[in-house]
Amino acid sequence: MRVLTFLAALSLGATSALAADEPSGCDKFKWSIERERAALTASDRPKLASGSEQAALPSSAITLGLVVPGEARLPTPPERAPKDGTFAGFTSIKAPKAGLYTVSLSAGAWVDVVQDGHFLKPVAFSGATDCAGIRKTIKYELSGQPFVLQVSGAKENSLSIEILPAQ
Repeated sequence: MRVLTFLAALSLGATSALAADEPSGCDKFKWSIERERAALTASDRPKLASGSEQAALPSSAITLGLVVPGEARLPTPPERAPKDGTFAGFTSIKAPKAGLYTVSLSAGAWVDVVQDGHFLKPVAFSGATDCAGIRKTIKYELSGQPFVLQVSGAKENSLSIEILPAQ
């Protein structure tokens, strides 16, 4: 019984330590997020259904509707399997210009950017909890080819997303 009590205490301590290690607050991002945060919280964000196609990079943040993973019909299985009770979705963008872009999310979710049938690896990542309107921002180097932005593992059935050329 003492061993179980010790293991339970050890487990709680490890969980608390992990939560304490995660950055908290808007000032904890690795680069300025003012532009992205303003776009993600703007009231005029267009609402898109999962699976929608964009002829060009959206000129503002979007709110992407999400569904349960089994109904999302993601074009490529996500690199990280979504947990039960979460939501997923995607949008295709046909004509981006080549360059470095930031993909920012209003809430936590897994992001996959797929271009030419391959997952793009992030160039940089920054995230923090307790920052109203933004949870993470990720930089990707995009070619001028169409790409698919997939999100999975979201706790809500919609998510605000901003894709901007990096500064």
